Amino acid sequence: MARLSEDLVGRLERLASSEGLELLAVDVGGTARRPVVRLILDREKGGVSLADCESISRQASVLLDVYDPFPAAFTLEVSSPGIERKFYKDNDFARFAGSAVRVRMRPTWPAPRVIEGVLEGRTDGVIRVRDRAGAAHELPEPEVFETRLAPHLEEDEKKPKHRGRM
Repeated sequence: MARLSEDLVGRLERLASSEGLELLAVDVGGTARRPVVRLILDREKGGVSLADCESISRQASVLLDVYDPFPAAFTLEVSSPGIERKFYKDNDFARFAGSAVRVRMRPTWPAPRVIEGVLEGRTDGVIRVRDRAGAAHELPEPEVFETRLAPHLEEDEKKPKHRGRM
């Protein structure tokens, strides 16, 4: 699948920045006949609104039309990273330290391949997560497939524990 040029991605980043947003990721997917360009936006305080997505979509569409990166029509999708946001950048590990996360390991990693718990941080290529049982996991970055926020874990902790019969 085609990629967007560094120049075009840089312009998309500046566009997002001019609106007070951060362009976390540019994903080109779909098929060769019908490519899909996905722009993932974030704002550190207050999140991303529908109006933000609409504004960036209109402006990015014009920019993409000028650069014309595909021989045929394409679909543009603009969104926020969502509540279970994926970690896209190195600073996400510092930004979300102390938050509940789900870390998926590569298939070659011995079980368990999904570790859920509180992100304690990342240093020297190792991600540290403490699970609900209190066990510390040191996960080497090359073995990590994906890290995401896991707000449902925090909600599970807040739910009252039922005692006795129902």
